[in-house]
Amino acid sequence: MNRPYTQPMGARIVQIDHISAGKAWLDRIERSGSPAGRRARLFTLLDGLAAIAFAAGLAFGVDAIAGHRALAPWLALTVAAMAIRGLLARLAAAAGAQAAAEAKTGVRAELTLSIFGKNTFGGPRRPTGEAVTALVEGVEALDGHVARFLPARLSAAVLPLLMIAVAAIASPICAVILLATLVPFIVAMVLAGTAAAAESRAQFLALERLSGLFLDRVRALPVVLAFQAEAPTTAALKRSASELAERTIRVLRVAFISSAALEFFAALSVALVAVYCGFNLLRLLPFPVPETLDLKRAFFVLALAPEVYAPMRRLAAAYHDRQAAQAASASLSTFVAPEARPAATPLAKAPTIRFEGVTVRYPDADAPAVEIFSLTAEAGTITALVGPSGAGKSSLLNLLLDLAPLTGGRILADSAAPSPADIAWAGQSPLILPASIADNIALARRDATRAEIEAAAGAVGLVLDRPGGLDFMLDERGGGLSGGERRRLSLARALLKPAPILLLDEPTANLDAASEAALLPAIRAAAQGRTTLIATHSEAVAAVADQVVRL
Repeated sequence: MNRPYTQPMGARIVQIDHISAGKAWLDRIERSGSPAGRRARLFTLLDGLAAIAFAAGLAFGVDAIAGHRALAPWLALTVAAMAIRGLLARLAAAAGAQAAAEAKTGVRAELTLSIFGKNTFGGPRRPTGEAVTALVEGVEALDGHVARFLPARLSAAVLPLLMIAVAAIASPICAVILLATLVPFIVAMVLAGTAAAAESRAQFLALERLSGLFLDRVRALPVVLAFQAEAPTTAALKRSASELAERTIRVLRVAFISSAALEFFAALSVALVAVYCGFNLLRLLPFPVPETLDLKRAFFVLALAPEVYAPMRRLAAAYHDRQAAQAASASLSTFVAPEARPAATPLAKAPTIRFEGVTVRYPDADAPAVEIFSLTAEAGTITALVGPSGAGKSSLLNLLLDLAPLTGGRILADSAAPSPADIAWAGQSPLILPASIADNIALARRDATRAEIEAAAGAVGLVLDRPGGLDFMLDERGGGLSGGERRRLSLARALLKPAPILLLDEPTANLDAASEAALLPAIRAAAQGRTTLIATHSEAVAAVADQVVRL
């Protein structure tokens, strides 16, 4: 017998904790608002004052026509209020978009440091799919929250009561009607928002699961094809995609139902005011009231009634942005904030690098990758770290780049901790961007001149006999470059960066003897005038070094 799935109590408690942490994280983002966000809220509030002026211009204009008085002043007021409202709406939208862009940039930078920075080793490693979803979809979910919801929330809290107070000057009874119908309007918003919040969280979790599953299957595509598992893989992706589509439809369903309920109460309020004003003007009310309206006052209240609910409508329209941001923040808040670091003073010359009792232990590892390791690399020399795979050569280089956890000892460049900004690095698998060869060489120094790029390519022996030379366009896989050319490109990139420390990780791996011998002069050229550490299996590369350390 199939039973419906029930979430374990422990999972529900963790989910509640994540939601609370997400709200606190989102509140922190709101409190750190930019001047652009404050301008957006100010423009939205001023729009409400312009709406009151617009209603007054209409009311006095109609009264002037009925009384055969001068119309021009009130017509000018009406037109000016319309123009000002249009201008304020444009300024509020522009300021909101700027505030959202600034908030997203800050959050994305913080998440990037959390994912790739040193704090990553303080906890479990993030799956790539989850990290990508957070950096792209999660951060983008903040856009509408900052740009539209926050200005709308302030105006919805202030302007309806202000307008009802102004309406009470003309007609206290109409003000009471507006205030009475505002209560169920707010209750409907709260109920709709609660339902939308749960559906938005479920949709974001479904998106995270689909992103992670898709990335995992793409990475394992050769294995999937080798074992003829295309059908089960396709079925799993289809199920995840169908779940996401179903969750999205649920979010839209709640949004449409809530919009219908809100529009009903707004229309009911305007209709009640219109009926009351009409019967009062005709003196046909079936009950006594303590006021007698004239055309001017009745038309003013009637023109102002829709404006009372306009801020609430804007808030309701932007409320799904709030729920999307809250759903994303429950995940974004779990990323550890990066540690604040004092600004490092750039090194003026090649330093002496000292490893003093260094230990590297990765999370969940049975044994340390490196244990109580000490080494002194003199300034301007080349040190080769030689040893079998798994001996810890790459881990020692990664320590200098903050890509490995330093769990014991310390590393000094002269008398201070080394900064990644002072390091040029060439790894085993150099990053290739879909750009020209020249742009790839200048990746670590975007302001390099063409002559400097050509000099770096020539110094490492990167000879390009293909069409366009350095302007030859590469794809993201580096198509068109041999293994030796990729490594020369990486060395040219490191040579172009004016850094006093050079790290080379297996610079001749997977190259034949002839290609390796041809690359050795390039390594010497790149290491000139720098303190260089090379992790290698090759005795030929080790022969280039001034000092060889065997692990």
